[in-house]
Amino acid sequence: MSIQAVGLKAYSDALRNFAKAESRAKSMTVPKETARVNDFADVLGASLEKVNAAQKERSDLITSFASGENQNVHELMISMQKASLAMNMTAAVRNKVMEAYKELSRLQF
Repeated sequence: MSIQAVGLKAYSDALRNFAKAESRAKSMTVPKETARVNDFADVLGASLEKVNAAQKERSDLITSFASGENQNVHELMISMQKASLAMNMTAAVRNKVMEAYKELSRLQF
């Protein structure tokens, strides 16, 4: 058997396997609950809510520490670092999105 014949046989086998896999994938049904794909806006909104919750927790702990209700300095510092890190990451993501938008707006179509 020549190299061309072996290559042609491998190619036809691959096409046949692909057709089988494609027909199996079409016959599969996915429940509607798992079929939902998160939109970018949903993911962004959820992330911003988490950042806002971290900022609110930090503010509440600062208030309770200043009023003398809570004397746990470690918890306060951890909360402040979490809120700071979340805000820094949010700003970094925003900056990257803005850079990508500017780059896309510069493209010539």
